[in-house]
Amino acid sequence: PLSRLPRADVHRRASAGRPAGRLTPLSRKRGNPTDDGGTDRPAAVQRLESYEPPRPIPKLFRLTKDKVLKKDLFEGATINTPSMLCVEDYLISLNWAQSVGGLLGLIQRTQANYALIQSWVQKTDYIDFLAKDPITCSTTSVCLRISDPEFVKKPVNIQRELCKKLCQLLEDERVAFDINGYRNAPPSLRIWAGPTVEADDIKDLLPWLDWAVKSVTN
Repeated sequence: PLSRLPRADVHRRASAGRPAGRLTPLSRKRGNPTDDGGTDRPAAVQRLESYEPPRPIPKLFRLTKDKVLKKDLFEGATINTPSMLCVEDYLISLNWAQSVGGLLGLIQRTQANYALIQSWVQKTDYIDFLAKDPITCSTTSVCLRISDPEFVKKPVNIQRELCKKLCQLLEDERVAFDINGYRNAPPSLRIWAGPTVEADDIKDLLPWLDWAVKSVTN
């Protein structure tokens, strides 16, 4: 917009006879793209069309197709990957986060949830954190392992089956869902303790974990 250009630059461009509504951004040193694919193209476009990234690029961020700039993206074309419902959900989430104290409030909620789990682990002799170094423990996706000696003696595949059974018990009781450890991680449990979880829910979960662990280890 003209209001954002230095006055001297507005005068210079106006005197060059360019329409005010179609000013070329200052970063375009080589003019506008031409319809015939000539060399009179912005340096950024030339770079996009000639650069091959060394890694896969999500469709949402691809600005070229077959090494040709997707001009329609700059003319109002929509991409169906980011659903507008997702955008609305994101806005609702941001408003909620603001209502609980913003960033500081979110951190405090997470720390409170983690402290509950940490206290339970410290007084429970058959549960421990999966991470051996406390500094690497996640306070949001809290990963736990069953440290019961008899459980640890079992083959890894049996441990995985018992963890799966434990999680199924909790799902059947509608207490917790999808808390089995990561597929490539050692046999473990994974509890979301981020700010979107209420501390009271964590408190309610812990006795059920006691019950479920004892059920699969006895």
